[in-house]
Amino acid sequence: MQIKNVVLKSVLILSMGLLFLNPEVDAQPSLENRANRNDVNSFDNIITALYDVISGPAGEQRDWDRFRSLMQPSARLMPVFTDKNGVAKTRLLTPEAYITQADSILKADGFFESEIARKIEQYGNLVHVFSTYESRHKAGDPKPFARGINSIQIIYEQDRWWIANIIWQPEQSGLPIPEKYLREMP
Repeated sequence: MQIKNVVLKSVLILSMGLLFLNPEVDAQPSLENRANRNDVNSFDNIITALYDVISGPAGEQRDWDRFRSLMQPSARLMPVFTDKNGVAKTRLLTPEAYITQADSILKADGFFESEIARKIEQYGNLVHVFSTYESRHKAGDPKPFARGINSIQIIYEQDRWWIANIIWQPEQSGLPIPEKYLREMP
């Protein structure tokens, strides 16, 4: 029994060592080198870049390489929605899946999303932002067609900021945005 435990511990230690030495595990995408340094040098700038890259008039191609460069390699995007039976659900998307689903929609109608309020929590290299947004089809539209909250997790590693996750919940009937998330902008 004692020999078996020693062997298991040795295998575990060896495996952990290989994990940290394996360049594939820790490799960031080549887009890291193509990221606009101003987009990723602060968490404020990466949020501004996120809203900027998805926004644009009808017919305009979004800069999806810029979008990809903001995302940590294992980033996930999750819309929260209510199905036809009134049940809350989420959909898990990779950045590539988001691009595939959103590209034609954003180009067809035009889409401008802007941040109207922000709540920030930070501990070391981890930042959580509740970013309240408004969405319009044209930048000058007087009223938004949607509002909601983006919950954005941002991490600092390799001398830059990365978006690790975005979960968003649109405002809907019976679920107004609380007043505390409509105040405070940087």
